[in-house]
Amino acid sequence: MKLAVVGAGLVGQRHIAAIGQVDGVELAAVVEPGPTEQSVPVFASLEDMFAAVDVDGVILSTPTLMHVDGGMACVERGVPVLIEKPLAASADDAQGLIDRARETDVAILVGHHRRHNPIIRKTAELIKEGAIGQPRAAQVTCWFYKPDDYFDAAPWRKKAGAGPISVNLVHDVDLMRYFLGEVVTVQAQMAPSLRGFENEDLAAAVLRFESGAVCTITVSDSIASPWSWELTSREYPIYPATNESCYLIGGSEGALSIPDMRLWQHEGGTSWWNPIKATAMPVSSSDPLINQIAHFKDVVAGTAEPLVTGEEGLKTLRVVEAIQAAARTQTLVQLDVEGKRNSTAAE
Repeated sequence: MKLAVVGAGLVGQRHIAAIGQVDGVELAAVVEPGPTEQSVPVFASLEDMFAAVDVDGVILSTPTLMHVDGGMACVERGVPVLIEKPLAASADDAQGLIDRARETDVAILVGHHRRHNPIIRKTAELIKEGAIGQPRAAQVTCWFYKPDDYFDAAPWRKKAGAGPISVNLVHDVDLMRYFLGEVVTVQAQMAPSLRGFENEDLAAAVLRFESGAVCTITVSDSIASPWSWELTSREYPIYPATNESCYLIGGSEGALSIPDMRLWQHEGGTSWWNPIKATAMPVSSSDPLINQIAHFKDVVAGTAEPLVTGEEGLKTLRVVEAIQAAARTQTLVQLDVEGKRNSTAAE
């Protein structure tokens, strides 16, 4: 199965490496307008690539503003596409792409790769099985410090809309939806970049779910901290590992800390008077990027439905937009069961 990677930056290189670890797939082409060293043909544009090479699937790891155009080019040619998160720069743009993919029956897989991590799968299983009883609340911490050269290497990261809400928090929002269901209301705050960029560098939100559960979530790319998925999950060796957890999920019968996978429950009945102990939940370890490529192979072959469909990616994007709107307008933002945002009076 021949795959092409569009965008050979930080994430694109990880996809290229992952393709090399999956049996039955090969890298057939790379699209990258800038300088890059690859062992396969390199093209300056997706159009040039399609004119010269036949591929079975495409992975888009371009800047977010290019996702819809690239995705539409694949869909119009009937080529299944894995689109990095967030799915698009806006929910309206994403909706048009999803509608067209549905009309042409072309598969879209959204790159929320954490759902392919065994830790996340195990967490979802434990919650579904009732290990913590009825989920009531979650706390998410997404704090890290991105160095200046991270932004200098790709100036688009300094622009409005490319702050940690859309670039980073979108992952955590997606997982909370995966664990707890659909979000129905959002309240939020955000602060402007201390470095003088156009985007925010700090935000906090309160999400209420249709189930009644509530999640508090904070993100910053200008806080030195051990509490982020990157530093706690050991997903990617480039990040120094810590032994901390960044997610806490509490229910009526117990609580989970993630990714250390400790299940806390009282002994002799659920009561704060009774001893509480932690049990380490067994979980396997594997690279979610490699798992995602293996899954994409099955999606392209037509033997599996996307784990994260375009519709799922759109719902997560709508929650992210609701966080941005709530912070901007200082109002409660409501979403319907499909994740569509209801306009507020302030807007």
